[in-house]
Amino acid sequence: MKYTDLQDKSLEELQALLKEKQLEVFTLRVKLKTMQLTNTAELRAAKKDIARVQTAITAAKQK
Repeated sequence: MKYTDLQDKSLEELQALLKEKQLEVFTLRVKLKTMQLTNTAELRAAKKDIARVQTAITAAKQK
C-alpha cells in the first residue's frame, strides 16, 4: 500500500481501513505468539500500513 493510494479516499474509508489494519496486526501478533507466523515481515509491513493510514487521516482532517 502506498500513501498516494490513500490520498483520494474519504475520512470514513480511511477510518474503516485503519480498523481493518489494526485487526490484522492483532491477528498477526497472536499468530506470532503461538508460533504460527512464518513470515515475520508481515507484522512490520502491517504496522507501516497503519502509520500510512494515520498520516492520511491527519492530512484529511486538516483539509
